[in-house]
Amino acid sequence: MYKLCYFVPETHLEQTKQAIFATGVGRIGDYDSCAWQTRGQGQFRPLDGSQPYLGQQGVVEKVDEYKVELVCEDGLVRDAVRALKQAHPYEEPAFEVFRLEVFE
Repeated sequence: MYKLCYFVPETHLEQTKQAIFATGVGRIGDYDSCAWQTRGQGQFRPLDGSQPYLGQQGVVEKVDEYKVELVCEDGLVRDAVRALKQAHPYEEPAFEVFRLEVFE
């Protein structure tokens, strides 16, 4: 079992969640579409060679974003990350994948 966490502007919050849920991620027992989301502020500075969705090269950009956390079965994690990258507006989306211990 894994936990997938990612950061996304509000404009693409639902789009990214739906793309990831479509892979089967976010299931807990008899429930699907399970996620936790919190609002915060991210920042980044596009470097030379980048093609930023927001901001401009060499200037620090601060953006209201959401952090989304979902549980993910072992066999789905790669598909979930691919779906995230396809649905996310950023050239380089920030995400984390954590391996979880499962207790029964």
